[in-house]
Order: sequence, then structure tokens, then C-alpha cells
Amino acid sequence: MIVQRRQQFEPSSLEELKSLAETAGYTVVGKIEQIRRTHSKYQIGSGKVKELAELVKETGAQKIIFDNPLKPVQAYNLAKATGVEAIDRFQLILEIFTRRATTTEAKLQIQLAKLQRELAYAKEKVRLAKMGEQPGFMGLGAYEVDVYYEAVKRQVHTIRRKLKKIRTKRQLHRERRLELGFPSISLAGYTNAGKSTLFNSLAEEEVPVDNALFTTLSTTTRLVKISKRNFLLTDTVGFIDRLPLTLIEAFLHSRRNNLLGSDSAGS
Repeated sequence: MIVQRRQQFEPSSLEELKSLAETAGYTVVGKIEQIRRTHSKYQIGSGKVKELAELVKETGAQKIIFDNPLKPVQAYNLAKATGVEAIDRFQLILEIFTRRATTTEAKLQIQLAKLQRELAYAKEKVRLAKMGEQPGFMGLGAYEVDVYYEAVKRQVHTIRRKLKKIRTKRQLHRERRLELGFPSISLAGYTNAGKSTLFNSLAEEEVPVDNALFTTLSTTTRLVKISKRNFLLTDTVGFIDRLPLTLIEAFLHSRRNNLLGSDSAGS
């Protein structure tokens, strides 16, 4: 079940949300859209929540996906009202990234993004869970607030340390490529725009290609010959509208290294 609350002047994003949900492996059984200001308790209005609960029951939906950001209290109240877990666009994109990540660095970056979000809401989620566990809040009630927060904080520190080692190694590889003196080209653009298909054609490679969002979550660089000249060609992670800030930070490092090291960027 997909849901969007928007203002009158804002465009509908339900079709893109549907594509994201299907990329994550969900079957969309219904949708709800409401034009109004944010409701502090549910994100959508209380009347729409009743309509949503009825639609969930009628369709047998097992999860509600919001295009809008959900605060823990909103997700908790929605789960209590509908009986199923409610997630937002950020969590949905994280699920896609988790399914498609193949390299150690990409997997660590996704774990870091998850934990950074969890750290921001950890104390509130545990307090809510102690009021009565709901879908999406299971098991948290057994923790003490500060104990859970510190446990998440330690995990964040460990992953950052691992990523620092990987990035130091990758920086050495990049410096080595620069020493070779070849001009470099990076393919940049919207996700599922055909960057990897073009890369495979030019580099005679077989990086994964699919008619779905975020097939590429790791950069790939190959030496190619174009017009009798050698170039270093790089396939990069695609953009998407309103990509969550923590995910931008997670992947910006690898993208920046490739784009700033390029003599040109194609899109």
C-alpha cells in the first residue's frame, strides 16, 4: 500500500514511489493520496487513517509505504491504527540498496546510513515500544533507552573505522590511475537512465544491467579506447529525486572521488 500527503502546489510522486516499491520486491495493492498540511500524529489526516486501515484490511496489504518522511511517533501511531508496519521513502530506498549492494564498501555505507537514522530516533523508538509493541517496533521494549542508544553508537563508530580503511586503499588506487596519465570520463545521471548499458558498450564489459532503479551501487572503472585514444571510463551510482541526506553522504565520497578525478562527466 503506497501513500502520499502533499500540498496543492506539489506534484504527485506516487508513480515513482510505485516503481521504487516494485524494485524493492513489493506488489502494490492500493494507493492513497491526500492534499493537506502535515498531521503531527499520522502525517495524513485521522479520517484518511481510517480509510487506510479499511483498505489495508480489504486488500490484505502487509506494509504501508509513505512517500513522506515519517517520525517514529507517526510510524507507531499508523501501525497501531492499521495493524501493519508503516515505513517511509528513506527506509524503502535503504531496502533497495541492501538488496542490490555487492561490494563490501557499499554494504558498509548502507549499514552506516541505517544506523545513523536509528541513532537519531533510538531513544524515542524505545520509549514508544515500552508503551506497547507494534509492527516495526518489536523487541525494542526489552531495552533500556540509554543502553540501546550506546549500542547503536558503538556500531556506527566501528563501521566508520572500516570505511576509512577501504577509502584509504581506494584513494591509493585512484592516485595510481592518475599517475598513468590517461584522461578520465565518468558517466553520471539519473538512476536507470542507461549509464551501465553505455559503459558495457564502450568498455566491452558486463556490469549488471536491469530495467530497475539502483542496479549500480558501486563504481567501476575500465581502460577504454575511443577515437584511437585511451581513457579511463567510470560507471557511477545514479541520482534520484529527494535521495535522503544520509544516503547522499554515504555515497558522495566514492562519487566525488570519481567525478573530481574526471576530465569530463557524461549524462
